[in-house]
Amino acid sequence: MSEEYTKRLWLEEDLADDLKWSMMVKNVMFSGKSKFQEVDLIHTGPFGKTLFLDGKVQSSEVDEWVYHELLVHPAMVMHPNPKSVFICGGGEGATAREVLRHKSVEKLVMVDIDKVVCDFCHEHLEVNKSAFESPRLELINDDARAQLEAYPGKFDVIIGDLADPLEGGPCYQLYTQDFYQNVVLKKLNPGGIFITQSGPAGILSCTEVFTAINCTLRSVFPRVLPYTQHMPVYCDVWGWNMALTDPKQAEISPEEMDRRLAARVEGEMRFLDGATFEGLRALNKHLRGCLAGETCIYTADTARFIHGSVAAGNKAGTGANGSS
Repeated sequence: MSEEYTKRLWLEEDLADDLKWSMMVKNVMFSGKSKFQEVDLIHTGPFGKTLFLDGKVQSSEVDEWVYHELLVHPAMVMHPNPKSVFICGGGEGATAREVLRHKSVEKLVMVDIDKVVCDFCHEHLEVNKSAFESPRLELINDDARAQLEAYPGKFDVIIGDLADPLEGGPCYQLYTQDFYQNVVLKKLNPGGIFITQSGPAGILSCTEVFTAINCTLRSVFPRVLPYTQHMPVYCDVWGWNMALTDPKQAEISPEEMDRRLAARVEGEMRFLDGATFEGLRALNKHLRGCLAGETCIYTADTARFIHGSVAAGNKAGTGANGSS
């Protein structure tokens, strides 16, 4: 091994109790703490600018567009005419960026608990700067549940762009049946759609939280569509769950999805099209079996958590907060 190689700075992320992976650090652009979490922006070798919260990768510039296209656009195009959208979390700004590409959107409300993250991403993530400055965006730094409950009116689409549920973390209660039943469902317009990122969904990791989130949503909504995609920066397959109040909206053909994307969205999709989404919904046999066998309803008392821990001094109280 060369001397130059050994002198380089490497960052390690814990993926499990007995598994770590590392990436080369080119530059530490920011490292600090907010009231809620540790915040780091690091220019890594393989992934470019990479955002970490509490030591867990949130996104990287080389593949965040895949994650955010899949979080936003399937739900938006399944809705007949989405005009009002609410984002729980999303402080990075990329989810807002993708929502605002839809010509029909008149009002976007984004609530993220952590102003430090929002301000930092606004300043340093150039690709999201225009979203933060859009007149259609109302950005609120507060408790996402409280703001959604109190916000006047309802929404066509509600998006959960939350940090993964960590024990003691700021947002795990926004994955519960209580939140879905008593807040989200009540704040959706007729035909409204809810979509949430749902954590790791690989063959070794899908039962950490993904299957429980799916089971919980199925206890509340008449139709839930799970789909997955490998994300290089997460070193795993990732999962999303889309919950529909009108089950018929799921019966959209690949050709119709392509037509709607072309007609409604500014610019070209880099990853998503109708054929791609059809493929992402075709889950492997193992994952289908895990989803079918899941019985856990996610509550504050039965919560599951992904591997990791909250930074010392940043543990949240009992409030249900939203953070990207």
